[in-house]
Amino acid sequence: MADELTPVVSDLAADAAGPETPETESEEPIKQRKNGLYPGVSDELAENMKSGWADTELRGLELIPQAAETAARRSALSARFPGERLVIPAGNLKTRSNDTEYPFRASVEYAYLTGNQTEDGVLVLEPKGEGHQATIYLLPRSDRENGEFWLSGQGELWVGRRHSLTEAEKLYGIPASDVRELADKLREATGPVRVVRGFDAGIEAALTDKVTAERDEELRVFLSEARLVKDDFEIGELQKAVDSTVRGFEDVVKVLDKAEATSERYIEGTFFLRARVEGNDVGYGSICAAGPHACTLHWVRNDGAVRSGELLLLDAGVETHTYYTADVTRTLPINGRYSEIQKKIYDAVYDAQEAGIAAVQPGAKYRDFHDASQRVLAERLVEWGLVEGPVERVLELGLQRRWTLHGTGHMLGMDVHDCAAARVESYVDGTLEAGMVLTVEPGLYFQADDLTVPEEYRGIGVRIEDDILVTADGNRNLSAGLPRRSDEVEAWMAGLQGDHS
Repeated sequence: MADELTPVVSDLAADAAGPETPETESEEPIKQRKNGLYPGVSDELAENMKSGWADTELRGLELIPQAAETAARRSALSARFPGERLVIPAGNLKTRSNDTEYPFRASVEYAYLTGNQTEDGVLVLEPKGEGHQATIYLLPRSDRENGEFWLSGQGELWVGRRHSLTEAEKLYGIPASDVRELADKLREATGPVRVVRGFDAGIEAALTDKVTAERDEELRVFLSEARLVKDDFEIGELQKAVDSTVRGFEDVVKVLDKAEATSERYIEGTFFLRARVEGNDVGYGSICAAGPHACTLHWVRNDGAVRSGELLLLDAGVETHTYYTADVTRTLPINGRYSEIQKKIYDAVYDAQEAGIAAVQPGAKYRDFHDASQRVLAERLVEWGLVEGPVERVLELGLQRRWTLHGTGHMLGMDVHDCAAARVESYVDGTLEAGMVLTVEPGLYFQADDLTVPEEYRGIGVRIEDDILVTADGNRNLSAGLPRRSDEVEAWMAGLQGDHS
């Protein structure tokens, strides 16, 4: 990683001539890196860097593919809050350590309404007539006059080119303005204002005397509920995410021998390669849980051994370039064949998932698929003598939860647990509609130290998870490209490992 020259420019109006430049009200010297190798910038170098650059403005740009959808989403938002100024920030870079930042991911609310993903962006809907005028506030391209483009740690020569405001307007179909002017505009704003909180402290500070937590929460809830039913673009992106995820699982199966020679990290890295090549990232930290680690629901340390004869619970999803993520789980025999006890537990989870998927229908209660899956699991636990029946008693008291632990699914979209801020009555107490996408993921987990079950059960964890689209007449399994039945899993693994050899 290159050592920066003299970042950062503390004020984008600062002159690039260096620390000896006289200061004015609008001008500050460039902040020097404490241990930077260059003490400053000479007048001659600063002047030299201002000129001799080709025109790189992009022309002939077309609207992003989802522009019609983002416009429709803004229209729905406008109709819900007439006469109010609405402020939706993308967020800012977050420091990882010293002067390195975490990879930036724009807030879901901002990306959902604009399609833009750049840091510091803000969408503002200002009341106008019967509706609103939308403006996207962005940082313009790095300034060549003040030296920002080569001196700032976030300048063009350090982190890459930003779109010009003109380019942004063409891409997103929204008028664009300089975000550095926005805070002052918001301080002077009158009338009711709402802001999506938690992403841009500077924007929130500018609105501190104009907003209330209650009103802002209503905005967040509305935007969360707006994503409950996916449009055609979103469904297409989710299918892309799932298709890439299927290929990522195939990649893992082909290298299980290398994972055995190293650790769960080999599995994590293998899947991550597919996610970065075909998408933006993984949608969440991959769970690569071998052996008893499968009983830890969110095992993301991925530093354990991978042993023949044990199971691998792989819960992973590719995130597309538009932020839509898959969320799929398979529990695989590391040596390619389930043992008798592993198959017994796996088949019980499979049956529970089958019952859950069958319950996903338009007009059904959201909870129905969970209840159907839990009933099957409770029946098996009673049948195996692990809990005293009858099944109705077990379900009423929730006794099966010692071994099933979690809910059977959740909404899926731009967040792996999408629509999380929606009202309970609209989500878990709501009704399924065509266009909703959710996971169905029952599991059984017998902890290694659980003395209430026979020793042969201990350390076995099984989860099977698929991404299900509610259709007009039932459902469609978006992740059907991965086998689920135990015999089909074994045949699939044998085929892949045979091809690999």
